[in-house]
Amino acid sequence: MVEKLVKKVHINAVLEVPGDKSISHRSIMIGALAKGFTEVEGLSGGADCMSTVSCFRKMGIEIDTGKSLKIRGKGLYGLKESADILDVGNSGTTMRLISGILAGQRFTGRITGDSSIRKRPMGRIITPLAMMGAGIYGEEGGLAPLIITGGNLTGIEYNMPVASAQVKSAILLAGLYAQGETTVIQPDITRDHTEIMLENFGVDISRGGFSVKVKQAEEIIGGKIIIPGDISSAAYFIALGILSENSCITIKNVGINPTRSGFITVLKQMGADVEISNIRDFSGEAAADITVKSSSLKAVEISGSTIPLLIDEIPILAVCALFAKGTTIIKDAQELKVKESDRIHAMAVELKKFGAFIHGSDDGMIIEGGKGLKGAHAESHGDHRIAMSLAICASLIEGESFIHGAGCCNISYPQFFEILHEL
Repeated sequence: MVEKLVKKVHINAVLEVPGDKSISHRSIMIGALAKGFTEVEGLSGGADCMSTVSCFRKMGIEIDTGKSLKIRGKGLYGLKESADILDVGNSGTTMRLISGILAGQRFTGRITGDSSIRKRPMGRIITPLAMMGAGIYGEEGGLAPLIITGGNLTGIEYNMPVASAQVKSAILLAGLYAQGETTVIQPDITRDHTEIMLENFGVDISRGGFSVKVKQAEEIIGGKIIIPGDISSAAYFIALGILSENSCITIKNVGINPTRSGFITVLKQMGADVEISNIRDFSGEAAADITVKSSSLKAVEISGSTIPLLIDEIPILAVCALFAKGTTIIKDAQELKVKESDRIHAMAVELKKFGAFIHGSDDGMIIEGGKGLKGAHAESHGDHRIAMSLAICASLIEGESFIHGAGCCNISYPQFFEILHEL
């Protein structure tokens, strides 16, 4: 068990965060399916992305993980059947997106993950991929491990019952192999990194409203991808700068894709002093420098179509709500229950240990701000976003706190505690 001691801090700093994890996964996958070399700058170095690298190496793709990532892609049909089961570790993105790719292959793929992955719902990809013609089988209840026999796919029109970028991306990647056109209709807009990257690689893909369409691809040619900083990783230090006394933090080169920047929008609604500057393009993705200063926050309600735009940032938003005036309500966020942990339950249980007034519901939380908090021993629940959110909370209050099981931060941000300690 890993323990990290966190104390109260005041910060004035300029820093950068690791490359966007979602874009990193997709760059590895699409680079492997492209013909020729693809070079990736700014890849996330977390364990999740290394699981994606490992899976494609097992399928015969040469990947050099030096200063920049270099992928020798073998084309859409260049993957080989792995002698070993593909292990995604803790990465739900890897599990679901690779399933879409395996659905188009002319061999049988076997894929599993750790104990957390084997509890997460895979029926939501099994159904559409089976409709397209893949043979895809899981454990009872639609759980991993999965066995996927691909090939001979046909495009479908699929109305997603749940807003999920991972499910959407799995279907679109399978659509590269499907005869005709594949259409995905979302109940709400979700992160669109897959669409942007496929467009940049010349794939025939179109978007309108809640609908995304992709046509069968003949060939994808490798290229260069520059990945901006991960806004989900930046969120912890953004919160720290806003909530600390006499603080100012600038985080450079952060991705501000509109389908990911709901966190910034909500913070501004809460009264946070946030400045976006130096906006530029990173391989089709908008990036900028984000500067935040100490601010007094007010409570808000977060719900509806806003939720998919900040789903990964809700744990740290819950921490922000503890320091806001009034009662913050988060609802329509039932997806939090099937992440690396049940994040609704985990945040409610652990923040109460600090003295917070927080109530978890079936689809969100009710959080009373302005209550006295004190240091405590808290558990990460094996979830990197819980661990980092608790650490930020601990650094804002009097007394010493221990975050038990904090080693799970290696999944997305191995340097998190080192940077927090240096600051």
